[in-house]
Amino acid sequence: MAQTVSIILRDEDRERLDAIASDRSRALKHIQRARIVLFSAERLPVLEIARRAGVSRPAVWRWQQRYAEEGVDGLLRDKTRKPGRAPLEAKLVARVLELTCSEPPGAATHWTGRAMAKIMGISLRAVQRLWEKHRLQPHRIRTFKRSTDPQFAEKVEDVVGLYMDPPAHAVVVSIDEKSQIQALDRTQPGLPLKPGKCGTMTHDYKRNGTTTLFAALDILHGTVIGRCMKQHRHQEFIRFLSAVERAVPAGKVIHAILDNYATHKHPAVMKWLADHPRWTFHFTPTSASWLNAVEGFFSTITRRKIRRGVFKSVPELEAEIARYIRQHNKSAEPFVWTKPAKAIFDKLARVPAPSV
Repeated sequence: MAQTVSIILRDEDRERLDAIASDRSRALKHIQRARIVLFSAERLPVLEIARRAGVSRPAVWRWQQRYAEEGVDGLLRDKTRKPGRAPLEAKLVARVLELTCSEPPGAATHWTGRAMAKIMGISLRAVQRLWEKHRLQPHRIRTFKRSTDPQFAEKVEDVVGLYMDPPAHAVVVSIDEKSQIQALDRTQPGLPLKPGKCGTMTHDYKRNGTTTLFAALDILHGTVIGRCMKQHRHQEFIRFLSAVERAVPAGKVIHAILDNYATHKHPAVMKWLADHPRWTFHFTPTSASWLNAVEGFFSTITRRKIRRGVFKSVPELEAEIARYIRQHNKSAEPFVWTKPAKAIFDKLARVPAPSV
């Protein structure tokens, strides 16, 4: 049974409450409180008062009691709250920041929030707020690798020059292989995405074999020539080069950008290159795969097609890869490289020198 509270209003209180409830310039909380008392004077159930005033039932009880104790003035005044904690002293803040950027004590490799809070005698949340404010993330680290290629500068200028200023009447392609792509079938079907819940996928899987994707990215148009093959040898690489040769119109010079994988420099590959004079190979520096444009395509197809895919056989995997490449080529856009060689050299100059 709904609870009903009876409130008897004096005429002067009713006039004040009516004025407050109808005043659009008033704060919403004051209007709601006035309506709660006016509806209570009509002997309405608490649930109905809460519905009409747009508040909860505890709020109805709270402001009925406040009016009974303090009258209309009590509805317009919020109770004072206990004072919050005093802000941390500047010296303490500076000490936390200094320690965060230094080596932690003991055998730990980096600071944690709890370790810092324990040493400084403050709460974990205080440490987290300071780190968020000053953009400190001790748990994260960025890795880097310097190329030791003695011809690093020359190769970077060569490849970047092809990206930013390709020669006329020529085709520039970035070629590489993505090997050991697994055709994985899940042991149980996953659940689809729904509001409030992410999709699910079982951790267990069944291996159904692997394939290797050979791909050539046309820099000017953004299209990809792709072939899936069982093995990753110089024989398969030559077959793929021949496929690219057939796809490029006659009369076009072909500049191919490749990494330093041994297959790309096999004697049989070099012989094929000598037999096809319109081809020129441009090798990226060692430990500089980021300079090969087709790596971006491999990253995209891995995230959007392969990683979450369910494939019951290698032919099914290869068919899905081919379908993705066809869809990609329908809406392909030219590859744009924005970093000139000098900007790359300037950034690498800021990287710490390798230890010997």
